Amino acid sequence: MKIHFTILLASLLMFSLIAGCITNDNGNNAISNIPENASEPLEVDSISDEESQAIAAPDNVADGAPQVYMTTDISPEGLMAVYEALDRNVTGKVAVKITTGEPGGHYYLSPDLIKYLVQSVNGTIVECNTAYGGGRAETAMHKQVAEDHGYTAIAPVDIMDEEGSISLPFENGINIQEDLVGSHFENYDSFIILSHFKGHAMAGFGGAFKNMAIGIASAEGKMWIHSAGRTKSLNDFSLAFSTDQDLFLESMAEAGGAVMNSLGENIVYINVMNNLSVDCDCDSSPAEPTMADIGILASFDPVALDQACVDLVYAAPDGQDLIERMESRNGTHLLDHAEELGLGSQDYELVILDD
Repeated sequence: MKIHFTILLASLLMFSLIAGCITNDNGNNAISNIPENASEPLEVDSISDEESQAIAAPDNVADGAPQVYMTTDISPEGLMAVYEALDRNVTGKVAVKITTGEPGGHYYLSPDLIKYLVQSVNGTIVECNTAYGGGRAETAMHKQVAEDHGYTAIAPVDIMDEEGSISLPFENGINIQEDLVGSHFENYDSFIILSHFKGHAMAGFGGAFKNMAIGIASAEGKMWIHSAGRTKSLNDFSLAFSTDQDLFLESMAEAGGAVMNSLGENIVYINVMNNLSVDCDCDSSPAEPTMADIGILASFDPVALDQACVDLVYAAPDGQDLIERMESRNGTHLLDHAEELGLGSQDYELVILDD
């Protein structure tokens, strides 16, 4: 796992200027949870009001490292700011992939937060049914959840596997060479992968890659990923959910690669780091968050984006619970494998958009 301490230390210094001081129990100004062997902080030059503030990547990052844009403003305006910073408008019929959230949970992305972005691209909110039962295992129930959680009030909602699956190839896969996605996938020209970054009971964390891979997979596709290519049957729970953890994570990376290859440049990624529970929005009774909200990040590179979010959790003074969840599931193996497959970079340049 690559923790970019130089970026993080500079980032935390920036956050302390933006949000006030981070204090310890004695009331002294302090930044905690920075390992003793962390790099010296980089100096960040002053910039004009017209420019964003960029934090340079570590010295070992090659020129041209992917940029990850960030704001601490978790609001409709902040969400639009990171999208616009990408400077690539999605075109055609646009799918906005979110997680609609399991009934009983309440940390899913607020419709009020995402409404302006979704409507600005004339987007359709898309999802696929679950493979584990619950309130979103069948299309009719899933549509009701989307209505109950306020999403149908802001945009059309499409359960993409309502009419079955289609196969997307991924020839470079070690565990799976195809990804089974909702058949309505082919109805869209562009995708915004709009993810709530948080913990996850099986994957360790859920971000852009999980939302793209597991989220776009049909119910049988989810079984295919969870079982590392051993079964597509919704009746093989014992097989699917007893798969070696690293093979599951690798299969998730490979499924994401199939989606990426199919869409080319017609995909962008946004992660919202709020309500940072150790549990996923797919949990009907998620644990309460034990850390403060962080911000919204966006990139063209899903590996860089998720890595930046992981790094920010490690840098946070209150991230211990989520760190334990990620490490106990070896969650960042997903990003290691995705990088090995050429799907993105764990090195990045973090660009802070806040004034």
